[in-house]
Amino acid sequence: MRFAVLLPWWGYALAFGAAALLAWAAYARAAAALTGRERALLVGLRATALSLIVAALLRPVAILPSDDPRRRVVPLLVDASRSMGVADEGTETRLDRARAVAGEIIAGLGPAFRIELLAFGDAVTRASLDQLTPSARRSNLSVAVEETVERFRHEDLAGVIVLSDGGDTSGRPIEGGRVSGARVFPIGIGASPSARDRAVLNLTAGEAVLPEAALDLSVSFVSRGFGTAPVDVRLSANGRPVEVRRVAPAADGAPVHQVFTVSPTADQPTVYTVDLVGTGDELSGDNNRRSVLVPPQVGRRKILIVEGAPGFEHTFLKRALASDRGLDVDAVVRKGQNDDGQPTFFVQAGESRAAALSSGYPSTPDALFQYDAIVFGNVEAEFFTREQLALTSRFVAERGGGLLVLGARSFEHQGLSATSLAEALPLDITDRRTAAARAPEGGEGQAVNTPAVTSDGAGHPATRLAPGLEASRAIWKKLPALASVSLVGGPRPGAQILAVTSSPGGDAHPLIAVQRYGQGRTMMFAGEASWRWRMLRPASDTSYDTIWRQLVRWLAASTPGTVSMPPMAVGNAGDVEPLSVTVRSGRFEAVTDAQVSINVTDPDGAVRTLEPALEDARAGRYTVPIRFDQEGVYRVDAEARRGDLALGTATRHVLVGGADLEMADLALNEPVLQRLAAATGGRYLRPDETAELRDLLKGDDQERATEMKDLWHNAWTLLAIVGLLAAEWLVRRRCGLA
Repeated sequence: MRFAVLLPWWGYALAFGAAALLAWAAYARAAAALTGRERALLVGLRATALSLIVAALLRPVAILPSDDPRRRVVPLLVDASRSMGVADEGTETRLDRARAVAGEIIAGLGPAFRIELLAFGDAVTRASLDQLTPSARRSNLSVAVEETVERFRHEDLAGVIVLSDGGDTSGRPIEGGRVSGARVFPIGIGASPSARDRAVLNLTAGEAVLPEAALDLSVSFVSRGFGTAPVDVRLSANGRPVEVRRVAPAADGAPVHQVFTVSPTADQPTVYTVDLVGTGDELSGDNNRRSVLVPPQVGRRKILIVEGAPGFEHTFLKRALASDRGLDVDAVVRKGQNDDGQPTFFVQAGESRAAALSSGYPSTPDALFQYDAIVFGNVEAEFFTREQLALTSRFVAERGGGLLVLGARSFEHQGLSATSLAEALPLDITDRRTAAARAPEGGEGQAVNTPAVTSDGAGHPATRLAPGLEASRAIWKKLPALASVSLVGGPRPGAQILAVTSSPGGDAHPLIAVQRYGQGRTMMFAGEASWRWRMLRPASDTSYDTIWRQLVRWLAASTPGTVSMPPMAVGNAGDVEPLSVTVRSGRFEAVTDAQVSINVTDPDGAVRTLEPALEDARAGRYTVPIRFDQEGVYRVDAEARRGDLALGTATRHVLVGGADLEMADLALNEPVLQRLAAATGGRYLRPDETAELRDLLKGDDQERATEMKDLWHNAWTLLAIVGLLAAEWLVRRRCGLA
């Protein structure tokens, strides 16, 4: 026996204690004199009656085995996404097969269980067998299972049966904790991995740094059922043919990876599309194509250069960066000291920013955080105050800015190792004994202090100088030797060494190293006199300018503005996706009272205006759902204001229909279904094993269906309470209280 109204133990004690206290208080000061025996009898009768009333209100119940086995519910989830419309053999589609299997399950389990037929795709809905159609744009398998378990949380759930081909576009794996206590029995519906089908599995674009610079498109595809027959892979840019390759898989069904090097247009979005030229005799041609969007390189990045003294390095570096129309460069050069012994500076900066640089370096977040990247050149740590160094660390970690440290003076003695910036740098200055790095391929016999890119640096957007990797390596090999190279220690965990130089002993030492730090990026350049790469090469060789422009642009590429939007990719026309806009002040603190407006330009040129609402005050994030009804490229422009003050703008291009995840890989994905069963304590079954479901769902005796039977809802309870109250009244009358 237990109570249906659940309370902690002290709640029950308080309820019954209150009943006893009320009974005692009723006779603590009776109008007539009572003996101790009479008082105890009256209090006992009243307390017993009140306790019975309290117990009735708490609903005492008994847990008994259910006499009706159909009280145990079994949800039957049927995948109704578009991939279930594929005909694996003949004209019977996967949904036809699932419908037939579902009918067998209902007929076999119906007498013992209550079957709830549900369809899932974009959402979970009630369905009937004759109404099931393969029309859902997605198959959110793991979400559907979680929603189903939650829907029947308060019922006696024997288990969940899932009929699916294993496609899951929800993007998250099933976790047993989210469906605790519910066993899932997936049944695989679909073609075996040997079915004839070709599919583009993935297409990604590398990071573009300079306008019209080369970047890599990485494509992965699979060809099943065709053996090692070659596949024609066709690449196009905004509908224009670019390249066609004939590629033969190493084995039937083996993944194939190809890299295309392209140069996108700088001032407009470029959509690259990869097509597998099909033969028509495969499961579906819908998965033979995938597209990716490369956004335009627009806008100017603000760069601050701080030099410890005038010199060739500063002059050449400033000239190379100033020639880049995508960079807005401010420079501060320490000249010497005035008559009072205070340092003096030569400042080249925009009118609105020059005042904050008059003392050599900004001291406030508003002044420093307006830049996208900072360059420290030949400047010792003592040049900065402790507060300025801590502010620079925040600039990288929180603001998301870039930091480049170069020049021998920056690394002399302890350098920045004893400052708050030490952890941000990619090389550990405190451990210079581990400065040796892995020599690049083909670097044997490399002259002292000459640069060479590593395997990481050959294809890295910051150090790649030509479309082909070998051509890029060749350009680096032609560069003259540096005057010297500082030993700056080994890489920190997660850092990348992009270029090295050779010491007189033949060891390779880091020259260019990078890492992510918080939201930003940091870089160290350990060489001295890189201007030689310009002066000792022909006038037509622009490698020096390209190297420094790419390095600095890469540092600043991911720096967000005060108004920013994350990248988006929408799978299908008709999808509704949330668009978020983050608004921050000049100090990069969240703004919660901004007026944010969004203009969405559709592929056909129509413009609509949306007003997002504040969703996350801590981050300053505003969100609004957007429906994308057309395939193609959308332009999204966001503007934030606070009254008459403009806080900033942001632009994002969104590709709709670039990747149809629902039809990406049409082979039966048994591993997904098997993981689902294992995570929930269920079992994966094939369609011809459904007869085993009855025994699997019954479980052991401890899992039998139960029901609660009320113990208070009868005439005896009422008679007991009335009898106790009547007895109390008789005793009261005998004692002269009635």
